[in-house]
Amino acid sequence: MLNCALISVFNKDGILELANFLAKKGVEILSTGGTYKYLKDNRITVTEVSDVTGFEEILDGRVKTLHPIIHGGILAIRDNEKHMKTIERKGIKPIDMVVVNLYPFFEKVKENLEFEEKVEFIDIGGPTMIRAAAKNFQDVIVLTDVNDYSDVINQIEQDGDVSFNTRRKLAGKVFNLMSAYDGAISNFLLEEEYPEYLTLSYKKSMNLRYGENPHQSAAYYTSTVEKGSLKDFEQLNGKELSYNNIKDMDIAWKVVSEFEEIACCAVKHNTPCGVAIAETVYDSYIKAYECDNTSIFGGIVAINKKIDKCTAEELVKIFLEIVIAPDFDEDALEVLKEKKNLRVIKCDVKPQSKSELAKVDGGILVQSVDNKLANELKVVTEKTPTEKEMNDLIFGMKVCKYVKSNAIVVVKDGAAKGIGGGQVNRIWPTIDALNRAGDGVVLASDAFFPFNDIVQEAAKHGIKSIIQPGGAMRDQDSIDECNKNGISMVFTAIRHFKH
Repeated sequence: MLNCALISVFNKDGILELANFLAKKGVEILSTGGTYKYLKDNRITVTEVSDVTGFEEILDGRVKTLHPIIHGGILAIRDNEKHMKTIERKGIKPIDMVVVNLYPFFEKVKENLEFEEKVEFIDIGGPTMIRAAAKNFQDVIVLTDVNDYSDVINQIEQDGDVSFNTRRKLAGKVFNLMSAYDGAISNFLLEEEYPEYLTLSYKKSMNLRYGENPHQSAAYYTSTVEKGSLKDFEQLNGKELSYNNIKDMDIAWKVVSEFEEIACCAVKHNTPCGVAIAETVYDSYIKAYECDNTSIFGGIVAINKKIDKCTAEELVKIFLEIVIAPDFDEDALEVLKEKKNLRVIKCDVKPQSKSELAKVDGGILVQSVDNKLANELKVVTEKTPTEKEMNDLIFGMKVCKYVKSNAIVVVKDGAAKGIGGGQVNRIWPTIDALNRAGDGVVLASDAFFPFNDIVQEAAKHGIKSIIQPGGAMRDQDSIDECNKNGISMVFTAIRHFKH
């Protein structure tokens, strides 16, 4: 039976309905500061916590509920005779419900505030109360989520109490929330790339229909404290997103974000199948489409500039899962929306993550983002690339970063003519990419050449220039082979494996 509830909330949504319900049930309501004033202004009978503790709020509100009368009332086990005699002797009333939501640290840490201002949004009293209530969940109902108010109201209305399973779940939500809240604060204060304990702070954004395959379940979580392109996107049309959709969107958007020029990237199965830069959005798509007009079917297309109507009319000529761009002309959006299942994504935030995580069985690998293209651009052959060839070489290396190693990208005129990768040796993707390219001019590799066979294969296909990291024991063999065939070669001194 509920006799006393303590309500102290930053977010006031739904609190009047809950407080009115409790008041009508004869529950005494205790409250603090702004919540006390809010409830009183709305004609709800409420007692201020300081009147119960006999101790006024101090230190600008930092200390108000941190008091034995409050925590004794929360933590006393009702079936423990010794506990109940103790609080009775001390004049402490049991508190049967704690309704608290926390200072908005998640939101404030992202704002342009001074460090000291952000620190003030670290909640102390709230977490202490809800942790205490959660520990004693068999006797105390703890509410931290506005979405749970109605369920608790309904259970009390129907059954006169809240079930053990619901109490346990609400308690579990407290520690789930606190792990994310504490993780966000820890990361904010530490600012360490690799702290001793990895604390992640993510909130579920949506349940997904399934994972990589229909028999796998999945959900999508977004950071509570960081901005990011796939946190802040807006879906303008189409079916709900899937696990594979989001992974592919990530790669497609990252590729086009590599370029200041107008760029288009098509992705299939988490691998770029067409990438191009051009003077217009329309031309960038056409060039990317022509890279591989077979694989793009059922794929994802990202363009880093606003999409116009003529480009939209081309996009809808084939089946695509997703189109991503920073914006859309109104008439272009109308064209795209004619395909009701086509997911249209507005994404105007550049990739911002500083680290990447990969789950393995029993652990998590963490690394910094691959955000550096080259340590140097060193011509190592007798022949030097032309300016146009050098531009294509750099273009190719930018694409290589997002192709599964061993990655080979063959380029001509700012377009990936052939893309090979994901093989266990380098010669197979080289042959594949060169055969697909047909008339490619330059070749980019994500890692060095252990032998000169890559250059030999490139020479057969008329390649004029090659870019690769260098650093193999037999680099000179490849350099000699380039000189023999009149091919220029550039070393970058940095590799771009993507496993």
